[in-house]
Parts: sequence; C-alpha cells; structure tokens
Amino acid sequence: MVSSYRIVIYQVIRRAKMILTFLGSCLALSISASTYAQIPPYITEAVNSPERTAEMIVRDEARQPVAMLGLSSVKPGDKVVEFAGFGNYYTTLLSSIVGPQGEVHMFDLPYTEQFGGEGSRQFESAHSNTHYNIIDYNEISLPSDIDVVFNILYYHDLPLNKIDVLSLNKSIFSALKPGGVFFIIDHNAEPGSGTRDIETLHRIDRQVIIDEVVEAGFELAEESNLLRNLDDDHTQMVFSPGTRGATDRSVFKFVKPNKN
Repeated sequence: MVSSYRIVIYQVIRRAKMILTFLGSCLALSISASTYAQIPPYITEAVNSPERTAEMIVRDEARQPVAMLGLSSVKPGDKVVEFAGFGNYYTTLLSSIVGPQGEVHMFDLPYTEQFGGEGSRQFESAHSNTHYNIIDYNEISLPSDIDVVFNILYYHDLPLNKIDVLSLNKSIFSALKPGGVFFIIDHNAEPGSGTRDIETLHRIDRQVIIDEVVEAGFELAEESNLLRNLDDDHTQMVFSPGTRGATDRSVFKFVKPNKN
C-alpha cells in the first residue's frame, strides 16, 4: 500500500512540474518571442509524454524545452539532425514531435560510445523514426533536405575535438532545405574571449558562433534571452557544483536563406 501511495505522489509531482514548466515557458516566450503567440499541441504533448524520465523532467526548469522547441520551428513530419544527442533529452522530444512521418538522425563522435552509445542504440531500436550514427564529424555525410539541425550545448566542443568547424557548418548549410533552421544553444564565455575557455571551462564567446555560422552562409533570424543568467560571471567551469544547469546561455536560430 505504501508503495502504491508513493507511485501516486510521484505522478502528481511529475505532472505539477510539467505544468509549471509549461506555464513558465509560455510566459517567457510570449514576452521575448511574440512570433510564437501559441504553443503548438505537438510540443506540449511531447513534453508531457510518459516516455520522458524523471531525470529529464527535473532538467526542464533550466532548459525550458517548450520555449526552445517552439523557437526552433520543428514540427510533425520534419527531417531533423541532432548533434551530440547522448542522454537523449532532446532526442526523446524530437522523436515525439516529428512523428512517424518524420526522421531524427543522431550524430555522435566516437568518444561518446563509452557513455552514450548503448542508450542511443536502445532508443533507436525502440523508435523507428530515429537513426543513430557514431562518426568523426570531419568525415560526416548528412542526409539531404533537412528541416532543422540541433546543436545543443555542444558547439564549443567542436574545436575541442579538432573538428573543422567551417567545413561542418557548410555541410549543414548544404544539407538543409532553403528556409531550414540551424538551432544552437551554448554556454557563454566572457565577451571578447573567443575560444579561450572552451577546454578549461567548456564555454565559448557567443560572437564566435555568430561569426562562424554566418560565414557558412546562414542568416541569424533570432537570438533569444530565455536562457540568459546575469548572475553567471562566466568564470566557472560549466560542470562545477552550483553552476551546472545554471549557466548563462545563448540561443540562436539561424536560417538558410530561401532561393530568389
């Protein structure tokens, strides 16, 4: 009987957290991105999916998935690429949103096999609309006609892993449909610091991202302040206690221009 009560209490708390996260995201989104006046039901359904674990839900307050997914413009039927999907936080949401007519292509670097490979293979096995790939990004071959590319908290890791960032960005540009979205979130470093802190702090100067992605042909369609944290002084390593999940982050929506 005690066990049953615990299950019921957990379910109530879980649902309450989802509702609070959703309402908070909606408020922030309505203030900062009036373009998204109404959250599509497929996003709220994905965030409320029983498939999402308690560990994922706990991270929602810091990650604001409702607002981020709304800003990205991802929708049912889309073909999506996700870089560094290990842990499957966003993969779970994206697979739900794109549905059976869509596709989610996950690309992880070989070193992630030790902590993310098995989980991602299990996810792929259980979701027919997902495809898991471990590959050196310098040798990557992306699918064509992509709608949205996600790089969440991993752009700073590209130079750290000796990836030719400009070449990769150009490959992403070529693979996206005209009007397609390159959606990036990353930890902010001190303004003007460039790539100085990518190895020691796992942070990157937001201007580096803008300059490099625009150089590949993209236009910056929108930059959101929803994940900014003015109390973060940019001096702490992002995995440090008290800093993890509370970093000052930039959110970029880059777009491949439509052909004239």
